Amino acid sequence: MRGLIIRKMLTGLVAGAGIAALLSSGTSATAAPTSTSDLKTVPFEVSGELPIYPKALWKNGSSGANVRKVEARLVQLKLLEKRYQDDAFGTMTRSAVKKFQKSKGIPQIGYIDENTWTQLAKATHEPTQTELFPPAPVVNGKKLDPRCATGVVMCIDKTTRKLRYVVDGVVKMQLDVRFGAVKTATREGSFTVGWKSRNHVSKLYDSAMPYAMFFSGGQAVHYSSDFAARGYNGASHGCVNVRDLAKIKVLFGEINVGDKVIVYRS
Repeated sequence: MRGLIIRKMLTGLVAGAGIAALLSSGTSATAAPTSTSDLKTVPFEVSGELPIYPKALWKNGSSGANVRKVEARLVQLKLLEKRYQDDAFGTMTRSAVKKFQKSKGIPQIGYIDENTWTQLAKATHEPTQTELFPPAPVVNGKKLDPRCATGVVMCIDKTTRKLRYVVDGVVKMQLDVRFGAVKTATREGSFTVGWKSRNHVSKLYDSAMPYAMFFSGGQAVHYSSDFAARGYNGASHGCVNVRDLAKIKVLFGEINVGDKVIVYRS
């Protein structure tokens, strides 16, 4: 033990002597050069080694009424599509914010800070109630679900047994549909298209599901030859069946992954 302590003391003395020699010769000890991969570009002044970013008012992951107002202003400037005006600061809102910041020559940080908000407010007007909450589409004198008012939506009414393809509040197409039986009911609520399969075959039921657009687990909107043949005498295992092959071919081409699916009762 005593020998170990002495060795450590000698090592310290040698290291100290080396540093003293460097200092006396006018040579300074420098750290190893930093690789380019370690360098970080920051948009604002640097204090020591830490970048100073402005405080975020609203950023990726924020939600609520103020985010909707920001999105409505970005829609006014045609930097954001109406379909993404949804109270949630996500990827598309972030991209629109960066485009706005670039247009104003300010750092493209991708979130709303005080400066960005001031510039955005100057460039736009206070959103109207209609801009914030576009009215629900009206079909045959009846309003569709308010959630179908913005963006690209498969608006599915279980009461009227209709699927309406709606784009920014305008009904582009209407299709007859049927739903699951009591024990395999089609789920209601707000969903998005998770994935698509043009020539899908169910592994569970070994049945064809052409032009399938999945929105909730194994439930999808798809063409059904049984629905085309038997009409409402049958039912699905939970999916939304379409019997018009020509129309669903068109719909399949128009709908993208991420588009909204609203299933409700009027």
